[in-house]
Amino acid sequence: MEIPMLKTLFAATAATLLIAGAASAQTAPAPAPAPAPAPAAHVAHPTIESPIEALINDPVTNAVVQKHLPGVEKHPAYSQFKGMTFRQVAPYSEGHITDELIAAIDADLKALPAH
Repeated sequence: MEIPMLKTLFAATAATLLIAGAASAQTAPAPAPAPAPAPAAHVAHPTIESPIEALINDPVTNAVVQKHLPGVEKHPAYSQFKGMTFRQVAPYSEGHITDELIAAIDADLKALPAH
């Protein structure tokens, strides 16, 4: 009679150890989060290929835009074209935004120092 009881005790002990092992595996601490990437050394200004709104929102590039197209952000349709580039808007500008104007804005933007 002692042998069946010993087998039962052994089986119960083994089951307890297996359950405890599984439970401890589930409660392991979460790995540490990855460190945040280092900030960029400099941020480039928007370019002629950027949406007009990006050029207006950057104080340095806004000065270039204002030099060539003063008050463009006050245009009644600004909310409709602010997400477009000057090249995209040109066909709808009734000749106000020409290839020459775009080239002049582009040259001034390229001459800006990075910040």
